[in-house]
Amino acid sequence: MTRILIALIFNLSFVSLAFAQSTEAPDRNSTGGAQTLEDIMARQRGEEVDNSFRSEATGDAASAAEISKQLGTLGGNSDPELWRALRFGLADITASNSGPAAEVLIQDGGMRWLNLRSGPLIKYGGGLLLWMIGLLGLFYLIRGRIKIDGKKTGNKIIRFKAAERFAHWLLAGSFLLLGATGLITLMGRKFLIPAFGHEAFSVLAIGSKWIHNNVSWAFIIALVLIFVFWVVDNIPHRSDINWLVKGGGIFSRGHPPAKKFNAGQKLIFWSVIVLGSSISVSGVSLLFPFQFEMFAATFVKVNATGLGAYLGFGELREVLAPHEEMQYSQLWHSIVSFVLMAIILAHIYIGSLGMEGAYDAMGSGEVEEQWAREHHSLWVEEVLGPQVPNATAAAAKKPTAPNASAKISKKSTIMKSARSSEVKHKKATDPKSAKSAPTKTTANKTTAAKPKKPANDT
Repeated sequence: MTRILIALIFNLSFVSLAFAQSTEAPDRNSTGGAQTLEDIMARQRGEEVDNSFRSEATGDAASAAEISKQLGTLGGNSDPELWRALRFGLADITASNSGPAAEVLIQDGGMRWLNLRSGPLIKYGGGLLLWMIGLLGLFYLIRGRIKIDGKKTGNKIIRFKAAERFAHWLLAGSFLLLGATGLITLMGRKFLIPAFGHEAFSVLAIGSKWIHNNVSWAFIIALVLIFVFWVVDNIPHRSDINWLVKGGGIFSRGHPPAKKFNAGQKLIFWSVIVLGSSISVSGVSLLFPFQFEMFAATFVKVNATGLGAYLGFGELREVLAPHEEMQYSQLWHSIVSFVLMAIILAHIYIGSLGMEGAYDAMGSGEVEEQWAREHHSLWVEEVLGPQVPNATAAAAKKPTAPNASAKISKKSTIMKSARSSEVKHKKATDPKSAKSAPTKTTANKTTAAKPKKPANDT
């Protein structure tokens, strides 16, 4: 099947290449070099149209007529040629503002960004979140809450320290605020303005923008903290393979052995670190517009590896206008955020409603020992040692007073000594053992006595 797909892809590539080579440039003599009806129809069909016939027709000052001749004062550029030069970034512009975007007067790529932002981005991003919520609801109906299988011991194990829980809740709280305000900013015009009106949305949008811009720093700080705290425990381990093969025991009774973090939690951790870092970088570029040229530099590396052509994107443009850098940053920021929000929804579910005892890890920092042994048995063995048999465990858990063990040991020694003395005394008074040496007992201490003559012996 794989070979058939590869062959089909190659055939389509060769056919499209041959078609492209056989297609001749349209004759524009009838329009004086301007675009033709074929150009317009091709653009409406979504086909790529070669704009070189327009981008190169920006006038030539050297070919201008002399001032003394007719039209000489107009120079070598007509108004259409001037606007084309502005549109394609070829005009010689001098601006009083020296900012990086000051000399870009027309950037028609903004319409493509606006259409993507208001159309497919909202449709598929919002659909992803709704799909994840529906999937989790269906899973809960089928599987129910994952209970603790064994009998609870009542013993608690410290799982996370206060500093770790602070970093976690700082990250969680900031991410929830960023997600909510980001959705308001992205989808507000489409859903909130029709429902609440422009004035109410204006207040909400201004507040959302302020919260989003400032809470983002708390998210970045928390991201660094959880990486420092947990990166060592999230390094892949050979037990993770077994955990993944068995699906974490979600659909079966019993859970595979795992260390402090199982394979599922490690996937969540690295998703948060990688995607969260990407969101942070693109977010900083949006907070400080026109200061970072990330995508142009990225496209240069992608073209060098041939990855763009392999994925069907062709040769990516390596020179981008400052506005295009911002547009790409906004799209990337939103797409990655949608993906991370969907992952975090699953994390919130399994850490609260979906599993008994899981919330305690980040609530109080202490978890039920039986829960820990079922879900993280390898970690419990590292902390408490291997589980002892039930009889021994029951004896070990029986409460005793201070120095009780010493008293019991002393008492048992005295009882053993008394019992030994009693046995020896019986043997000494037994007629059958008259030949044996008599014994003398003093204060639970047994010693051998010298033989004495009978009293009637003279």
